[in-house]
Amino acid sequence: MSDPNFVNQGPGGVPPPPQQTEPPKAPSRGKVAAILIALMVVGVVASYFGLKRQSEPPPVVTAPPVVDAGVAEAPPEVSLPESDGRIRDLVGKLSVDPELARWLQERDLARRFTASVSNIAEGESPRTSLSFMAPAGAFQVGAARANGRSEIAPLSYARYDLVARVLGSLDASGAAMVYRELKPLINQAWREIAPPDQTFETAFGRAIQHLLAVPVPQGPVEVEPKGALYAYASPELESLSKAQKHLLRMGPGNMRIIQAKLRELRTALNLPTPAPATHEPLPDQAPGQSEAQE
Repeated sequence: MSDPNFVNQGPGGVPPPPQQTEPPKAPSRGKVAAILIALMVVGVVASYFGLKRQSEPPPVVTAPPVVDAGVAEAPPEVSLPESDGRIRDLVGKLSVDPELARWLQERDLARRFTASVSNIAEGESPRTSLSFMAPAGAFQVGAARANGRSEIAPLSYARYDLVARVLGSLDASGAAMVYRELKPLINQAWREIAPPDQTFETAFGRAIQHLLAVPVPQGPVEVEPKGALYAYASPELESLSKAQKHLLRMGPGNMRIIQAKLRELRTALNLPTPAPATHEPLPDQAPGQSEAQE
């Protein structure tokens, strides 16, 4: 019978010696230290960058400025007196009359122009700004009649022939181009004196309309003494504004030249035409005369 405690262990029944297993070698202290140091370095670096990302604010992205295509950027302001040379060069080309070049030798031309337009639009005298255009000689009248009235002498009107000649010689089409070129300077000068809700074009249109409303006399104009001065005998003429009386004083012939040029300029510059306070007379319409009476 076989014994379960025994197995066939080869010839002679001697069991083979047990196989010796080599125990694992413990890692050296140097390797352990190196591993620990490496882990520590990795941890420190990782924590540094993690803290840095948390402590530093995210980069700010600046959006490009939005430009409104419908609003033009205001041009930089310049010294208006220093712009006189440019104005002389451009305006001087509008006429070959040498008197225009003399007028343009004045200083602060942009301010003079805008102030004159403002004065006329309001019915005031532009004498202060346009003193260089003052005529030579004195105002003259004829002999007084029994009623004390006199007629304005033709020589008084002739004093303004030079002004009418120069203004009548201006090239209206060229003036439109010059006006567009000088518009930034004109607007800059205008902002110094104008109400904030009024544009220069509006005032310019009003000024022209104001002068076109002056009727051109068809006969002698009577005046009567009023202190040291003279007043128009006609109540209609005497009721005109100071600016309108300046034009009236130039005489019928000069008035026609100037008013015709003003109409040309208004069209060439495409200025607004305000509704006149009184009907704009025709070039040869007498005071108080309506169109139906012509």
